[in-house]
Amino acid sequence: MKLSQFNFPFKNSMIALYPAKNRDEAKLMVVDRNRQKIEHKTFKDILKYFDSGDVFLMNDTKVFPAMLSGTKEKTRAMITVFLLRELNPEYRLWDVFVEPARKIRIGNKLYFGQNEELVAEVIDNTTSRGRTLRFLFDGPYDEFKDMIQHLGKIPLPEQILALRDLEPIDEERYQTIYAKHEGAVIAPAAGLHFSRELLKRAEIKGIELAFVTEHCGLGNFRRIDVEDLSKHKTDSEEIIITEEACDIVNHARAQGGRVCVIGNSTLRGVETVVGINGQLKPYQGWTNKFIYPPYDFRLGDALVTNFHEPQSLMFMMTCAFGGFELIQRAYKEAIAKKYKFLAYGDAMLIL
Repeated sequence: MKLSQFNFPFKNSMIALYPAKNRDEAKLMVVDRNRQKIEHKTFKDILKYFDSGDVFLMNDTKVFPAMLSGTKEKTRAMITVFLLRELNPEYRLWDVFVEPARKIRIGNKLYFGQNEELVAEVIDNTTSRGRTLRFLFDGPYDEFKDMIQHLGKIPLPEQILALRDLEPIDEERYQTIYAKHEGAVIAPAAGLHFSRELLKRAEIKGIELAFVTEHCGLGNFRRIDVEDLSKHKTDSEEIIITEEACDIVNHARAQGGRVCVIGNSTLRGVETVVGINGQLKPYQGWTNKFIYPPYDFRLGDALVTNFHEPQSLMFMMTCAFGGFELIQRAYKEAIAKKYKFLAYGDAMLIL
């Protein structure tokens, strides 16, 4: 398929600038692949579609304050740095994105904090926007991480930051309630809809929870600039799938239970390592899997996802799981009924 096939009219008014008042009260569109039907519910209704012995497979990555605002030496031009991956803790080396990137060169020093208490030096240019920074910090590692936590901000998606500033609500709501392992730059948005009350009701109903970790990166939102999708290369993301998670999923499937994958990041992670026989296997490493139609999924009887931008990786993966024509129809209906899009937006359940 071609990039142009995944386009649709998109306006800023469709973006949810704030989350629903309560996590589980966003809208929920239910898309039934077998019946080719679409229903409109509230997210808390999701439990009506699952039974005892089914599994919710979730991503427990935790967003860290990865956005640093600073200035460039000499010119004092304002820059924003997104911390993507720690390369070497001892030498304080980080893989980052810098915006704007066009005038950042190897050897430039960047200053962060009102008193410029944190300094970094550019030591490598890896892509048009990617850089490697060495933070010039001589104190203990714990003090360095505390400073990053203090100076960094939650990296809300740029589409939202273009329309409003960060607010205190984002500290809590741009994080799932089960976030555990720090490392994500982007929140696994589908999981934001789960409240503690909803998970407790799921437990009472006999629905099991299994957790994998995939640290979502900015590559999910990078523009695709090739019409031939087979030529697009995605950024790698770290993924950890434990033996415990595999046991829960594989046992449920052996007993006839269904696995509902919560979020596209989770889906991409498990599809990276699932065997031909549909068995999930323990894994710790990286994935740069790019899923678009047509694709034969080996794991996942259902998917919970948000509504995504046109021509985005996440929209293409949703079309691959739900069926291109059905998801196209669902998105047209979502726009007509004023569903909200992106991380703080409404949800879709594909059965």
